[in-house]
Amino acid sequence: MPSYKAPLEDVGFLLDDVFQFDRYNNLPGFADASPDVREAILGEAAKLAEQVLQPLNRSGDMEGCVRHEDGSVTTPKGFKEAFKQVTEGGWLGLSTPTEYGGQGLPVTLSQTVNEFQCSANMAFSMYGGLTMGATAALLVHGKPEQKSVFLPKMVSGEWTGTMNLTEPHCGTDLGLLRTKAAKQGDGSYKISGTKIFISAGEHDLADNIIHLVLARIEGAPAGIKGVSLFVVPKVLVNKDGSLGERNGVSCGSIEHKMGIHANSTCVMNYDNATGWLIGEENKGMQGMFVMMNEARLGVAVQGLAQSEVAYQNAVAYAKDRLQGRSLTGPKAPDKPADPIIVHPDVRRTLLTIRAFNEAARAMVVWTALKSDVAHRSEDAKERQAADDHMGLMTPVLKGVLTDGGFANAVSAQQMFGGHGYIAEWGMEQFVRDARIAMIYEGANGIQALDLVGRKLPRDGGRAAMTFFAEVDAFAKEHGADEAMKPFIAPLSNALGHLQQGTMWLMNNAMMKPDNAGAGATDYMQLFGLTAFAYMWAKMAKVAQDKIAASGATPYLTTKLVTGRFFMERMLPETTVHLARIQTGAATMMELPAEAF
Repeated sequence: MPSYKAPLEDVGFLLDDVFQFDRYNNLPGFADASPDVREAILGEAAKLAEQVLQPLNRSGDMEGCVRHEDGSVTTPKGFKEAFKQVTEGGWLGLSTPTEYGGQGLPVTLSQTVNEFQCSANMAFSMYGGLTMGATAALLVHGKPEQKSVFLPKMVSGEWTGTMNLTEPHCGTDLGLLRTKAAKQGDGSYKISGTKIFISAGEHDLADNIIHLVLARIEGAPAGIKGVSLFVVPKVLVNKDGSLGERNGVSCGSIEHKMGIHANSTCVMNYDNATGWLIGEENKGMQGMFVMMNEARLGVAVQGLAQSEVAYQNAVAYAKDRLQGRSLTGPKAPDKPADPIIVHPDVRRTLLTIRAFNEAARAMVVWTALKSDVAHRSEDAKERQAADDHMGLMTPVLKGVLTDGGFANAVSAQQMFGGHGYIAEWGMEQFVRDARIAMIYEGANGIQALDLVGRKLPRDGGRAAMTFFAEVDAFAKEHGADEAMKPFIAPLSNALGHLQQGTMWLMNNAMMKPDNAGAGATDYMQLFGLTAFAYMWAKMAKVAQDKIAASGATPYLTTKLVTGRFFMERMLPETTVHLARIQTGAATMMELPAEAF
């Protein structure tokens, strides 16, 4: 049976030492998250993940969700009780404003807790994660009366939330959606249409489900310019806040999926359901993008989380499994064979996953802190710089962390040989669950196109130039430090490759847009590797300073070795990605469609 331990030491190193969390105490909510408070919160989050959620992961996967004849859905055994513990602990409102019943703490803490819960039980974590995304959209774009009616109940977990975008004929291109909204005399709308792939669309964990639905108002312009966003509760709410009649929304079926079986992915039917406009008519994408950006960072964390739990179990197996002898002679002469962790290729696999995980976790914390600055700082320039960072890094995080998370889950499964293919060991579930993160909230090819086509050139390339300058300044500041040379020289080389790739796209994609499409995925991966290298260089510098001040510890020594492995064995892939970008699209687009 698989196991999980929350990476508390690594999180503490990032928050306390690398990114110096307490330096942000001028921002609302940070002073309340003192070191002692952070330690207590993360310690309790770890216990919840390890002791409550993880034991339900395999059983929930095997049992799945059940739709009944009346359209209701039952979640797996133990989920209701576990969700009650989540809501009673206030975990859904950790970073929500206090005026709606939240604790007002930094989003950075919420994302860390999110990692623990996703590693322990990804399907379960989605019920709360989608609720927090819907809450964020209402906070930004909801009318005052909508906020007062829905947010306190959603923050408390008494009600949950969803996002309804996709239709049978309409995925990424939301301008094609057909769900209709007819305006009523009282200011409400009647919503009719079908949505598919709606995670947590129907379940038995909460008394009400608040659906945020994209629809087109009758007479609205065609395409994306005519899309509006509506709040459509499963159960209508009376003026006194009590629940009233059932709304015209129902679960038509549950999708049969490769993974995340314990999350109810529903076909949702809207039959003259009553809804209310969020924000302005035909401006629905503004509100939906708030949810999408929240969700994309959350999905990036899912990639990291599945990679982390798969790694932990692969390491445990590699230390225990006896197979063959070390190439340099027996390491366990009292046993019939050595544990497979003595073999270089096993260590290559495990270190590759570990080096990815620790860089990815640093990137998540770094970007979550930027999110807090963007939403909490009183300095307009600080907010703009943080928002620039978020816009640039969100597609990189979503694409790179989920691509890598799935690949790492497969590599961890490989450590088990045939046992990895057998359900009882749990590794095949990690592979199945990780796969969806590459697809939903914008498939990763779309993330790459978003990065190259929208985020890179935005505001004259301001965000990218800021990132390049920050990395270059760090490299110059520490370039003369002998101990940092194994980190700075590869980092500078990778940055050079990223800048060359950026310049090539600028010079070759305007006249021939296919060049941008052909190189987008490689550019995204190149960007991610360079950002990972920057994270590793920052972590190495802090680790070296701590060793110089207080002496070496196993954690710090391991950190430096893992960082050197990344620089030596993983970062050279930037050369390959740059070469691919610079080949352009000619060969890729030469064949007619009939030749495929």
